[in-house]
Amino acid sequence: MDFERESSSDEEMIEDLEEIKELFPIRGGRVMKERIDHVHHLSDAEFVKRFRLSKECFHRLLSEVEENIKPRTERNSAIFASNRLLLTLRFFATGNMLLAVADFCGVSEAAASQIVKLVAIAIANLRPQYCKMPEGDDIGKAQRSFYNIARFPLVIGTIDCTHVRIQSPGGDQAENFRNRKGYFSFNVQTVSDANLKILDIVARWPGSTHDQTIFNNSSIRNRFEQGHFGNGILLGDSGYRNTNYLLTPLVAPRTEAERLYNEAQIRTRNVVERQYGVWKRRFQVLRLEMRVATERIQPIIVSTAVIHNICVDMKEPLNIIN
Repeated sequence: MDFERESSSDEEMIEDLEEIKELFPIRGGRVMKERIDHVHHLSDAEFVKRFRLSKECFHRLLSEVEENIKPRTERNSAIFASNRLLLTLRFFATGNMLLAVADFCGVSEAAASQIVKLVAIAIANLRPQYCKMPEGDDIGKAQRSFYNIARFPLVIGTIDCTHVRIQSPGGDQAENFRNRKGYFSFNVQTVSDANLKILDIVARWPGSTHDQTIFNNSSIRNRFEQGHFGNGILLGDSGYRNTNYLLTPLVAPRTEAERLYNEAQIRTRNVVERQYGVWKRRFQVLRLEMRVATERIQPIIVSTAVIHNICVDMKEPLNIIN
């Protein structure tokens, strides 16, 4: 999954929007919104409260994407890469309408929209680096980590799907996005490790799509079918079909051994549910109704997964303030 890179055209549009705003303000004379240096202005605790990650984690993320999101020039009060990343993180953290985020960061609403698009694509393109299944010796390490939870052997990941609410996309295909609970969404599949990292993510299916259909059409299924992970297995809930590499709970356990199997399976599989909880608490945009164009939603979802994994790597606190 490689998101389309439109950094040049997006950059030109951001600069043009800011130049038009300055030359032709809606009311009165030329208006320059104040852009506060939040990194230096806020304490560490206040920074985490507003952007959902530490300053240290912010600087690491900035170093990864700066070249792809920085302005081409410094003319016309250019919006620097750090401010672009902060604006996008603020949108992810609050799920607010773009106008509120734009005002917070001192840019126009139109520029904020283009910045979120640009930054989300830049971060999402880090997915192969930060969201990857274990290979080689890491398979054994993953199995030991899961075994320590409830003594269930050979597990390298737990799989499930979660719904990310969106506004109605409109058009003839809109009803495809209405899920069984009655609201519009993307149905997002992830595989979690024992430390709540997202090992694999599929974020392109409309909300009405069944979990098993998403798995059947995913690259992760093909890799298991081809024996890519040796004796490694996944754990899933009863929404998936039981196979030799994806184990689900027994429907009606009768013996003590079957009950113990279900208990261990459910306790181990619960990791993916906890991962969803932490991921969505950190980024409210995943919990509220996302009000952006449908084609922009996938990179937003994937980019939050990348940031989540960076936070796990850097041992950021999991108990994010709601």
